[in-house]
Amino acid sequence: MRVLLTVCATAVASTALAVTGPLAATAVGQGVSTPVGGAQLTTEPTVVAAGATPPAVQASAYVVADVDTGNVLAAKAPHAKLRPASTLKTLTALVLLPRLDKADQVVGTDEDARIVGSKVGVYPGLRYTVDLLFQGMFLASGNDAVHALVCHDQGGVPGTIQRMNQKAAAIGALDTHVTDPTGLDADGQYSSAYDLALFAQAGLGMPDFAKYASTKYTNFPLAKKGGSYQVANQNKLLFNYDGALGVKTGYTSLARNTFVGAARRNGHTLVVTMMNSPHGITEDATKLLNWTFSSYSVLTPVGSLVKPAAAAPPKTAEESTEGPNTSKKASALPPRRTRATQVAAAITESVAYRIPVWAYAAPPLLLLPLFLRRPKALRPRAKAAAKARRH
Repeated sequence: MRVLLTVCATAVASTALAVTGPLAATAVGQGVSTPVGGAQLTTEPTVVAAGATPPAVQASAYVVADVDTGNVLAAKAPHAKLRPASTLKTLTALVLLPRLDKADQVVGTDEDARIVGSKVGVYPGLRYTVDLLFQGMFLASGNDAVHALVCHDQGGVPGTIQRMNQKAAAIGALDTHVTDPTGLDADGQYSSAYDLALFAQAGLGMPDFAKYASTKYTNFPLAKKGGSYQVANQNKLLFNYDGALGVKTGYTSLARNTFVGAARRNGHTLVVTMMNSPHGITEDATKLLNWTFSSYSVLTPVGSLVKPAAAAPPKTAEESTEGPNTSKKASALPPRRTRATQVAAAITESVAYRIPVWAYAAPPLLLLPLFLRRPKALRPRAKAAAKARRH
């Protein structure tokens, strides 16, 4: 009986932690009194702007900021923790670009080719320069290119994930947690519109990042046939917006459309980030950029992009992994759930979150009478045994 009660209590407690822990943390957000970047930059789905009213867009969260001044000029749920999809590759690039030699040769592997999601066409046995793989990563959002680059760096996938989390913390992107450098939907992986703006600001300050982000076309080699095929940048803002600087788009079935775009006009460089948008991401980015450029003189900042020096936590010797790559040792990609499994898990989590915790105790409690009462067939035997012991 005591064992049964212990098992029931443990099951209920474990379920309560599984339901309320990670999901509640994601829903509540930072859990701190003052959000990073200013008191108005919260997780609430309320549009914040001063001086003019921004246009309505479909994204659940967005940020519009001046890259040069760091002023946030409009925001909606900027610190809401959401799935970033391939916009997380901006952080991947921040980590990898200073560490890898662009002239290095990387041989494609079966693991590169088998990776799920968007691909640029890395083929096993073919040689690619690091420079070309970065182009495949930025333009085609190639997960195969990302995997090849990550495994070319010291520590492989685990090492890159560690460095990405350290980099996010160092620049004040405290809403971000990385478990997959490609940006694919993964357990425990999230970021925010505010953090994506920080990544864009840091990246646009790097000449090689800015070059890749704004490249419209490149040629990628064909597998074992010679020749090449053209790859176009997936960020449509580059092709239809005057002054566009590109940056990165993203999409998964769970994250929906995510976006990081930048443009320069009239001496101002603006970045717009959007997350969890059903469609029309380029049109909505265009609306926000047009509004900000035209209203710039009357807008009052509602927050700021925090400076890295003010946000960086102390780093121990064991945690420090900065510096150029010193090893080409590869590492196997951690197991990844299939897309169907991911969707099923998301639905299960969504349903589970709505069930009161006490309800999980009901089934075990209803079964207790079965263990407390002896079956009728055993009762005469038990009485006879007790009588025999008395004699």
